[in-house]
Amino acid sequence: MTQVYLNGNFMAPDQARISPLDRGFLFADGVYEVIPAYNGVLFRFDEHLQRLERSLAEIGIHNPHDPAQWRSLCDSLVAHNGGGNLSVYLQITRGAAQKRDHAFPVPPVTPTVFMMTSPVAVPAADSPDTAQGSLAITLDDIRWARCDIKSISLLPNSLLRQQAVEAGAAEAILLRDGFVTEGSASNVFIVRNGTIFTPPKCHAILGGITRDLVVELCVAEGLPVAEQEISESQLRQAEEIWVTSSTREIVPIIQLNNSPVGSGQPGPVWKTVARHYVNFKRRLCGLDQE
Repeated sequence: MTQVYLNGNFMAPDQARISPLDRGFLFADGVYEVIPAYNGVLFRFDEHLQRLERSLAEIGIHNPHDPAQWRSLCDSLVAHNGGGNLSVYLQITRGAAQKRDHAFPVPPVTPTVFMMTSPVAVPAADSPDTAQGSLAITLDDIRWARCDIKSISLLPNSLLRQQAVEAGAAEAILLRDGFVTEGSASNVFIVRNGTIFTPPKCHAILGGITRDLVVELCVAEGLPVAEQEISESQLRQAEEIWVTSSTREIVPIIQLNNSPVGSGQPGPVWKTVARHYVNFKRRLCGLDQE
């Protein structure tokens, strides 16, 4: 990462400064988005921007840029950081008020806009025949009731992910009232009796861009898929479990709570969906011309 963006300017990361009175710092009063770029091309940009706009609207922050301006900023940031395969992180907070107060500042202050990039690791889906898969554990979902907002208030998610890491796992799959919600930083799919299931969108889960694309691809390719609740027992008995996110794409879970999932190897349905996903990505981002 050679350049970041802050409030109208590109600069070196160590030159970026925000006020300690910024409400993002004081209250986690802001939202964020993560957009992957492959071959320098922003992946599913419109869908990511729509989710950003929804998150901003849900917490009452005026969107500081229109779609064309956001695209220009993201493209410029990718170019400033060498192009290639990157994740673009956008964070918008309510801004810096004159004093610390739980109530929103009146009149509204200018939102703070921060952007940065990180390299994207090669995802498991790129090599479905040699992928090793990951481990997961289940934990109670201790988060707030508006997980559909992509809030920067991620302490509960961080605590849950840390529990998974300390248990030797890559992800925590969360349970609320006996049903799967999502992972600490992912959406969840299972395969049962040959059908692909993922929990329906609601306030308890974030509407994942990768999640939605996987559902779209399954429908387009004639694979049986259903958006419906997944009980804890169905999760434990699943033939396959996957987690999805924008930067990790589709990750097969081969062990849950120290017990193998299915054969204990990435399953055949995951391999099929992974190939469809990678083919879609390569076409959209011009990777077939490399």
